[in-house]
Amino acid sequence: MIGTGRFGMALAAGLLMAGPGLAVGAADCGLAAARTIPARPVAAPGGSAVMASVETLRGKERDAVLERQLLAGNIPAFLRDLVPVTLTGPAGGRAGGQPVQVTICVMPDYLAVGSNRDFVRTPLGLPAAAEIALRMGFLLPTPKMVDAIYAAARIRLQPQPMPAGDQMTSTDYLLRHDRRVDAQLGARLGLPEELVAGQKKDVVMTNRLRAHPGKVAIYGWHRGAGDPIQPLSTVHQAIYADYSHGIRLVSAMALVNGRPEPLAEVMQDPALAAVVSGEGPIADAMGLMAAVAE
Repeated sequence: MIGTGRFGMALAAGLLMAGPGLAVGAADCGLAAARTIPARPVAAPGGSAVMASVETLRGKERDAVLERQLLAGNIPAFLRDLVPVTLTGPAGGRAGGQPVQVTICVMPDYLAVGSNRDFVRTPLGLPAAAEIALRMGFLLPTPKMVDAIYAAARIRLQPQPMPAGDQMTSTDYLLRHDRRVDAQLGARLGLPEELVAGQKKDVVMTNRLRAHPGKVAIYGWHRGAGDPIQPLSTVHQAIYADYSHGIRLVSAMALVNGRPEPLAEVMQDPALAAVVSGEGPIADAMGLMAAVAE
């Protein structure tokens, strides 16, 4: 299992300046990515070239190529500018029963391979998504986090479904849908600190992954607040990924009333879990991620 020790201590040192009651800015969240995502190699190929190399691949074979590229740091710079999203709720014994704010730091768009000028969003099966998240100091969101990200987004895109069929998992379909999303964004494409939502379904973290081993959990693709096309589902096998899926990474460190805490601890704390999860506590989120990454 990948721990949060070195990452957590480094991030906490930078976030302590955001004390209780103070606003959390993008600079605070930026520390997460700056310290945990590898620098992009100078000679790294653009997203178009990477996707051309997997043109005939699907499933685990395509994921293996993309995973190597992403873990080597071939990720556009704008995705490293994490954006704060704050969820508020009661917290029982915490803070004397007063409302608590939990701020998560999220990628402004879905995980992509390439540079700012040439990138492609990369749907991935759950094992590859979980491995990448853990290796780079992130977690996958819960459905409640996905709702909060949509509510906080300054740019909300209308979903662009494509005809269903065997072609849904092909690289060609993935690329065609990615171009549709780019066209929707237009001049706003790849702008730092612009949180974008509505363009994909999310691969999410849920207790259902323990009840349904070997499956992937997907949720979202919002048409409006509280109106996702995809309710929480564990129908597909873990390695399944089609054009509509996206990987939104969330920093493994959060802020609870301005103080840094590991997000996994927040998720399993009976007094805090309801703020970030609609299904109660999720025990040992890091262990769950490690298990599905195998």
